[in-house]
Amino acid sequence: MEPSENSTANATEGQLPARLSAQQRESFAFATVSKRLPIILTQVIDTVYKYRTEAHDLHGQAGADDCKFIVGKLSALKNQMQTDKALEEFTHDHPDIQLWNRYLEAETERCGGEKPRWFMSAWLYVECYMYRAINEAIALSQCIKTFDPFGAQKQSALLSSNDAMCTLTSYLDESVQGPASFEKFADFLQISLWGNKCDLSISAGIENYQKLSPVAQLASLQSNILVNDIHHVWQTLCGARDASKSTPSQKVRLDVILDNAGFELFTDLVLVDYLLQVGLVDEVHFQLKAMPWFISDVVRHDWDWTLLKLQENKDKAVSSLGHRFQDRVASGVCVLDEHLFWTTCFEFCCMKKVAPDLYEELGKADLILLKGDLNYRKLVADRYWPHTTPFEEALCGFHPAPLCTLRTLKADVVVGLREGLSEEKEAEDTDWMVTGQNAVIEFCNKVVHLS
Repeated sequence: MEPSENSTANATEGQLPARLSAQQRESFAFATVSKRLPIILTQVIDTVYKYRTEAHDLHGQAGADDCKFIVGKLSALKNQMQTDKALEEFTHDHPDIQLWNRYLEAETERCGGEKPRWFMSAWLYVECYMYRAINEAIALSQCIKTFDPFGAQKQSALLSSNDAMCTLTSYLDESVQGPASFEKFADFLQISLWGNKCDLSISAGIENYQKLSPVAQLASLQSNILVNDIHHVWQTLCGARDASKSTPSQKVRLDVILDNAGFELFTDLVLVDYLLQVGLVDEVHFQLKAMPWFISDVVRHDWDWTLLKLQENKDKAVSSLGHRFQDRVASGVCVLDEHLFWTTCFEFCCMKKVAPDLYEELGKADLILLKGDLNYRKLVADRYWPHTTPFEEALCGFHPAPLCTLRTLKADVVVGLREGLSEEKEAEDTDWMVTGQNAVIEFCNKVVHLS
């Protein structure tokens, strides 16, 4: 398709739907800012307080003092949130601080000189701000700057899903005995999709793991996929594979923008393993978070720990999967990236301007897979789009390469639905957009190259 600019990308703020915000008291945004986020902060405070004994053992009194300092900072943050105080600049010397503080300045200017507030500003901004503030409080400590307050929860989410992991790797080993097929590809893509239900930030940190066989559930979940572009994704990969045959040096590259650790990361690894083993892709770039984010998002330590636990698993198929990925990272078949853009509040349509290096790098992919709810919200700018808005339009000009989003719905924003479908779902369940029971597999093939 000829590259061209999407008119929405150049639209002014006034021409676009409003951003989701806690100003709407009946919205999921209001429920999040008023209830879920304070609960999450309370749990982090409790985790840090309990860690003080171990911190003392490791670092002496300075470690215990660090915990006290962090608890104080986060308690103040919780109070500011619940009383709708203004957001403040970050102070820690970190490479992303200028981006965050400039964003706050721009929002202040946009609001006529009034600083952003928790219940008045965009939900995406204030929710991301909370997680960045948690990281700043820890970074300002003396001895425990790398402490992950969500680490134990993420690890539990994987260890509690062992039976499902064994079932899935057994199915994987059977599936790679033959050539690539659309049916198997569709199975593994949907398994990765439904792995996204295991999201600790939505359950406010309550354990959310996989107990049942993911393969056996696929048929019953089909009707819950509200948009299903699997055929387009398959055709894109097959087309890239065919094109590479005429140029032996050309590799088919897949980029995966990861979401959650635990069982979801495991399902992502299974999908990628299938694609590599049957020869649909040659090289995979995984985009991880550079800091703990939205409770369960994957950071490098989560990746390393997950591969270690897979390799130690008593099930041979699970263990072999871990070893294969360890070898692929070492050989360069799998590449791990941790760009700071992923832990900002920016919508993806801002990437070309804010992080042009990342946009250019993503442009080298034959397909980009974006996992999860937060990536979807950033893809479509987290706005009150009519549900029938075309997916391409809602991307607001974000077209580095062909892309597909795998998302279970956990926020009240969705686009690309057929006429009347949202009304049907609303009649069935008024919470249909926020429970994770419904999903979309949405694809856009349009590419706009950097000028």
